[in-house]
Amino acid sequence: MMKIVALSGSNVGSKTRTAVDYAMKIAVEKYPEAEVTMLDLAEYKLEFSDGRNYMEYDGDTKYVTETIMAADAIIIGTPVFQASIPATLKNIFDLLPINAFRDKVVSIIVTAGTAKHYLMAEQQLKPILSYMKAHIVPSYVFIEEKDFQRKEIINDDIHFRLQRLVEDTVIYVDAFTAIRSAKDAEYDF
Repeated sequence: MMKIVALSGSNVGSKTRTAVDYAMKIAVEKYPEAEVTMLDLAEYKLEFSDGRNYMEYDGDTKYVTETIMAADAIIIGTPVFQASIPATLKNIFDLLPINAFRDKVVSIIVTAGTAKHYLMAEQQLKPILSYMKAHIVPSYVFIEEKDFQRKEIINDDIHFRLQRLVEDTVIYVDAFTAIRSAKDAEYDF
């Protein structure tokens, strides 16, 4: 069974959670056989990374990191703070091992107040994910302030792009699983 984690990477605001909720709803409806888990960092009390192995933490920190490590796919939602990712999301990356995303597919949803920050995912987030060995879905969904109204996404193009992002995420998981299986079959032991 495919495990998908929808991660809302901020502990403040509502737009990122709204977007991630929408993606999660698509995943649940379109892929009922998948196990989809929401991790909203606003709902957990996480310790700051101090260099320990993620399995040595307790409570919420242990639950969140172990849930991410068990996932086949992670849909990361993040707002843009000071032209970068929020500290809460960076802390998640710091809590995890360097190869945390090896054999995992990661897709990205970015919410921002202005179009000026549309390259943040390319310049800030994708390099971190790449360093951590993620298979990154190349196109991400960027959502501006004007696309929201009363905690709802009002732009139909954004709805379409979120649907496509979820579909691409699942397709990538299936493709990389097949590649890994074929590679494993090359060995006789």
